[in-house]
Amino acid sequence: MAMKFELIVLGKTNEEYLAAGIADFQKRLQRYCQVTIKTVKERRGRIADKARLREEGSQLLAQVAADSLIVALDRTGRQLSSLELAENIGRWRDSGKRVVTFIIGGPLGLSPEVLERAAMVISLSKMTFTHEMARLLLFEQLYRGFAILAGTKYHK
Repeated sequence: MAMKFELIVLGKTNEEYLAAGIADFQKRLQRYCQVTIKTVKERRGRIADKARLREEGSQLLAQVAADSLIVALDRTGRQLSSLELAENIGRWRDSGKRVVTFIIGGPLGLSPEVLERAAMVISLSKMTFTHEMARLLLFEQLYRGFAILAGTKYHK
């Protein structure tokens, strides 16, 4: 059985150009693994930031499969090179890990509960990106990681 990568996010991808890019990389990734996106509805209305963050965290974690390795994307996380991400993908694959779940929060970030459950917390950059853009960047980097492992020309 092939590895499965899940992306759990808050809210839909509204920008068409980002949705098209995400769909493109999702299709490209199919040659290496299964990829799914689970969308959790964003909480609207008046609610204190801490309560909203806690509620969003609970909703995100409720979507995670029991046997999944969780990787949280957060500005406080460790920055990896593309080669380091590829090494992690290879390690997960070689250790028999079947499901890896990436979680991207909303404008408030991720709750402490999500960060504590994560086996790894990574940051895409010191720069700030929209959460929708982070989805595209993550998929491109996953594809690049598999291309590195496969020795294709994509990474060169």
